[in-house]
Amino acid sequence: MDQIILAFEREQNNQRVKELLERSGTADCLLCTSADQVRRTVHKRRITAVLCGCKLGEQSAQLLAEELPIFCSVLVLAPQDRLELLADGDICPLPMPVSRRDLIQTVRMLLRIGRRLERSDRPRRPREEQAVIDRAKQLLIDRNGMTEEQAHRYLQKNSMDNRERLIETAQMVLGSSWEME
Repeated sequence: MDQIILAFEREQNNQRVKELLERSGTADCLLCTSADQVRRTVHKRRITAVLCGCKLGEQSAQLLAEELPIFCSVLVLAPQDRLELLADGDICPLPMPVSRRDLIQTVRMLLRIGRRLERSDRPRRPREEQAVIDRAKQLLIDRNGMTEEQAHRYLQKNSMDNRERLIETAQMVLGSSWEME
């Protein structure tokens, strides 16, 4: 089940929303008591959604949203007059009072969006593999006077011709001592 951070100033609000979201099977809820704790938890666990009020202790929801990664959505639950003061388009406002159904549907939507954004934010290949590929390209550039694009195409073409993964071709280039034509 997805996880969401709840960060309301009042503990009672955290507990009520947590009970609703967990009982409905929408999300496991992590409770945070400060904006700093929210930031640390989002980065450590790659949480994709935060549900809070307009203000979280020492910081506004708007400032918090600006400091979070792109894959993390912020849902602000507050009275309409307070939501109108928020100027950030990155925040999803939800006016109170809100029905259980609307809250659950909104959280589910944000979690789906967050999963998509989180996937697109991940590197396509592990860093170690990318480092090997980059070293192989640099070797081709230095040794054979290729451009970065030519070196990349060379690795790709040889990889496809030999039915190997790109990393295997890069390792072969790095391990070889011969000069290319």
